[in-house]
Amino acid sequence: MHDIRAIRENPQAFDDALRRRGLGALSAELIALDDARKSATSAAQANQERRNALAKEIGGAKKAKDEARAAELMAEVARLKEEGPALEAAQTEAGKVLDDRLAAIPNRPNPEVPEGADEHGNVEHRAFSGNRTKLATGRQHFELGEAFGLMDFEAASRMSGARFVVLKGQLARLERALGQFMLDLHTGEHGYTEVAPPILVRDEAMFGTAQLPKFRDDQFRAGEEHWLIPTAEVPLTNLVRESILSEDELPLRFTALTPCFRAEAGSAGRDTRGMLRQHQFNKVELVSITTPDQSASEHERMLGSAEAVLKKLDLTYRVMTLCTGDMGFASQKTYDIEVWMPGQETFREISSCSVCGDFQARRMNARYRPKEGKGAQFVHTLNGSGVAVGRALIAVMENYQNPDGSVTIPSVLKPYMGGIEKIEGLKS
Repeated sequence: MHDIRAIRENPQAFDDALRRRGLGALSAELIALDDARKSATSAAQANQERRNALAKEIGGAKKAKDEARAAELMAEVARLKEEGPALEAAQTEAGKVLDDRLAAIPNRPNPEVPEGADEHGNVEHRAFSGNRTKLATGRQHFELGEAFGLMDFEAASRMSGARFVVLKGQLARLERALGQFMLDLHTGEHGYTEVAPPILVRDEAMFGTAQLPKFRDDQFRAGEEHWLIPTAEVPLTNLVRESILSEDELPLRFTALTPCFRAEAGSAGRDTRGMLRQHQFNKVELVSITTPDQSASEHERMLGSAEAVLKKLDLTYRVMTLCTGDMGFASQKTYDIEVWMPGQETFREISSCSVCGDFQARRMNARYRPKEGKGAQFVHTLNGSGVAVGRALIAVMENYQNPDGSVTIPSVLKPYMGGIEKIEGLKS
């Protein structure tokens, strides 16, 4: 959500920033809508002020026993009262039109974000190659999983349709191990507080983190009042909605392992085989709530926390700074971590870490009170994957596969696997 006052103060800067996202100049339209809102507000206020003044005049006329004047004034009050609801409705509508327009405009990119139209404009930030020999090629995860008899897409399709999977036995345990390992790492070493949040949220929560209204078709509706969360970013960030924190409380850092649900609208024909693009998947989310002067350093810290997962798993990856045309709607700046997938012979996204500035905070009315200075200010919010559990499972399977078709368990996961060293076939 954008601040109309800031747009009025520097419309050129607003237009220049959004032009980098491929949008035309919008400030003149927004200022005109704000002028209409102000005019409607002034008309409603003038109506109420005139009625208040007339009430005093009526009292004076009656005190003076000037009944004719009192009647004349009362008739004017009646007329103003009749006009009042329409003026108030016009004020409400003008405010809604402005708010809806502001809510549909993406966040302004930070100046250092590279400019580009799509993923081809992304820039490599850094790369990591582990101690293990990098596999240049290999079997894809679904080939391995189906050969084990532990990854069943047909059964999932019969009960749920496309883009679902059933994991069994050691693969189900490996996925659980990955999630537990990530939570232990982020809570034990990175200072995040584990949260078990609701996975059903209301419209207000989805609006707060900007899934609504623009991305309604990407979400799963659950009944008339709730949505299934597309990511734990939604409930974790909304923990501070409609609140005023003290500066001493910040930064807040939350993590959660939850199921996530995506309709995958517009992805027909993309990644139809395997687990890469599912309607339901598990993910460990990282969320930070900070002051404005902390948010840039917190972004780097969050990125490092997500990278630590892949480093401990000894997986080859690269960090990409997303260009203006590829980053998310609510983001000011985004890093994607892409892990090497030898089965596909390419890098694929496994984590996305974004700083949103006060964009989400304005939608949630989430503020803090600085130690110095007067008045509450909006917090800054950040979110990232720490990391997507299903994609981590894929990466481990493809990178730790052996010539005989087995998959070696990474050393950091062995304590979670009950002594299992390798996955070799259908076992309990």
